[in-house]
Amino acid sequence: MDDDGSAALEFIAVGVILLVPLVYLITALGAIQEQTLGVEAAARHTARAIALAPDAATAAMRSEQVLASISDQYGIDTESIEVSVTCAPIEVACPSAGATVSVSVATSVSLPLVPTIFGVDEASSIVVEGSAVQKLSRLWGGG
Repeated sequence: MDDDGSAALEFIAVGVILLVPLVYLITALGAIQEQTLGVEAAARHTARAIALAPDAATAAMRSEQVLASISDQYGIDTESIEVSVTCAPIEVACPSAGATVSVSVATSVSLPLVPTIFGVDEASSIVVEGSAVQKLSRLWGGG
C-alpha cells in the first residue's frame, strides 16, 4: 500500500473543512458587533441630543437627525430600528426640565449568507439593543 502524498491532501481537505465555518463565524460576529455598536451609539447620541436641545420640538428634530446619521454610518436598516424614549419621574411630560431621559434603541441583525426564502432570514436574525440615560438640566426648555 503506497501512501505517498496523502498526508498533504488530508491536511488540505481538513483545513478547508475547518476554515469555512471559522470564516463564517468571524463574518457573522463582525456583523453583530457592528450593529451592536450602532445601536449603542444611537441611544447615547440621541439621549445627548435631547438633553442639549433648547425645547421639545428641537429635541425631536435633532434626535431624528442623529438616528438617520448613525443608521447610515453603521449600515442599520432604518425600517427595523425601534426607538423608545421615556422619562423619570413618570408624572412629568417627556422631555421636561429636571427629568431623566432614558433612550432605548433596538434592531435585528440578519446573519450573512442566510437565504430570504421561506422566512429563514427572519428566524435566524438576532435582536441587539442599546440604551442610554441622560439627566436634563432643571433649566431645560427655557430657550
